[in-house]
Amino acid sequence: MEIRPIRTQADYEAAIAEIDRLWGAEPGTDDGDKLDILATLVEKYENEHWPIDTSRVDPIDMLSYLIDEGGHTQAELAELLGSRSRASEILNRKRALTVEMIFKICEAWRVPAELLIRPYQLNAA
Repeated sequence: MEIRPIRTQADYEAAIAEIDRLWGAEPGTDDGDKLDILATLVEKYENEHWPIDTSRVDPIDMLSYLIDEGGHTQAELAELLGSRSRASEILNRKRALTVEMIFKICEAWRVPAELLIRPYQLNAA
């Protein structure tokens, strides 16, 4: 596949197919570089055509989505936050995320901070 701007749905679908083929390529190799460039082009296309209104994203729903659909686990979250009980309290809305927790999650899972810094409702004790 020749790398070029993604302008149409067909271009987008071809880029996604190529990303699937290249998935797992070693960074710094030709295939790894191609994967990185295509991922950047796809992200740009998606942001232009299907923007996410971050003002409506609930941080705990986002964490649940990342665990259910994003390839992460509650055990990974527990490791980032220091304990299983803390991860469970966060996901059950019994404890609020701290700035330090948000930073760790964003760094490890490559999530934009604006998706996790919104205020959200905690459950009453």
